[in-house]
Amino acid sequence: MGDFSMNSPRRILSLSKNRAKSFLVPDEKLSGFAVSDEHGPKPSEVYGFVGSISIVVATVIFLMWAYIPESWLHSTGLTYYPSKYWAVAVPTYSMVAVVLAIGFYIGQNFIATPPPTSLNTMFDEYSREHFSIMAFSEDEQPIEPISDIGIDQVNELMFSTTLI
Repeated sequence: MGDFSMNSPRRILSLSKNRAKSFLVPDEKLSGFAVSDEHGPKPSEVYGFVGSISIVVATVIFLMWAYIPESWLHSTGLTYYPSKYWAVAVPTYSMVAVVLAIGFYIGQNFIATPPPTSLNTMFDEYSREHFSIMAFSEDEQPIEPISDIGIDQVNELMFSTTLI
């Protein structure tokens, strides 16, 4: 039981544990944490954090500009800002642009789709016809090659009235 072959999973696992321990610095063995060569957060984490904070700040500034009366803004010394018309116009234009983009995308898909009577809805350059295999004995019966199921077989399976 104690003698393992070289390909044994237990042997490989024990070898990998020994290798991992040999890479640790003596101080790291006590703490159990290995220190990597790269310190600090990843750039994607920093960009995500800065982006989320920026969006929150921009939303708060937008809502303050949209809902605080102009007299209050003038009393704080803010006199140069866009017209309040844009507080309604920008979100409205954005929503209309999104709806039009979705409509355009759906329209392009309808144009690119062949009509239901086209044979291109059933066959393309990757279609494979089913070839009949010569008679083999039961012991030698090979696995059939991959092929598409014919539409007549699909219709028979789905719409036949006979119970199986």
